[in-house]
Amino acid sequence: MDRLKKQISFIIEIDKLKTVYRQSLISDKSRYENDAEHSWHLALMAMLLNEHTNEKVDLLKVIKMVLIHDLVEIDAGDTYCYDEKAKIDKREREEKCANRIFSLLPDDQRDEMFELWEEFEKMETAEAKFAAALDRLQPVMLNYTADGLSWKKHGISVAQVIERNRLMKDGSDKLWDYAKQIIEDAVKKGYLKNV
Repeated sequence: MDRLKKQISFIIEIDKLKTVYRQSLISDKSRYENDAEHSWHLALMAMLLNEHTNEKVDLLKVIKMVLIHDLVEIDAGDTYCYDEKAKIDKREREEKCANRIFSLLPDDQRDEMFELWEEFEKMETAEAKFAAALDRLQPVMLNYTADGLSWKKHGISVAQVIERNRLMKDGSDKLWDYAKQIIEDAVKKGYLKNV
C-alpha cells in the first residue's frame, strides 16, 4: 500500500499542471492553452507523426517524455521561450521542481521520470530530438492558426522563431520543412515581424 499511496500522491500533485498556462492560444483563439493540454497534444502528435522522424524511435519512450517534460513547470512556471531574461535561471528552477515532484514516487519510478526528463532536456537521443521537434512544432502551429495573436502581442520576429525552432530539423527534417512553410506564410500575413 505504501507504493500505491506514493503513486496516488504523485498523480494528485501533477493535476496542478492544468493550472499552468502557456503563451499559446488554443486554435479557436478562445483562451490560452495549459501545460496539461500541451503535453496531451504532443503525445497524440508523437503517435501520428512518428513516421516522419529522421531516425527510428521508441514511440513509447517519446510519449513518456512529452507527457512528463513540463511537469517541472508546476513549481517553476512556464518560461516563455522568447523571454531571454526568464531563461537565465530556468534550469535551476526546473531541476528543483523535478527533484521535489519526482521524489513523491517510489524510487524506481522516481529514477525513471528523472532520467526521461533529463534525456529530453539534453536532446541528444533520437527520441529526445523528436520529442523536442514536436514541442517546438505545436506552438508554431497554434500561433499560426490563432492568426499570430501571441506572436503579435510579444512583438516576435521571424528571426526569433527560426532561431528558436531550427533544432526541429534534428528530430525531423520533414516537420522542420513544414514549420518553415508556416513561418514564411506567417510573415506574409503579418503575424511575425519581418526582421
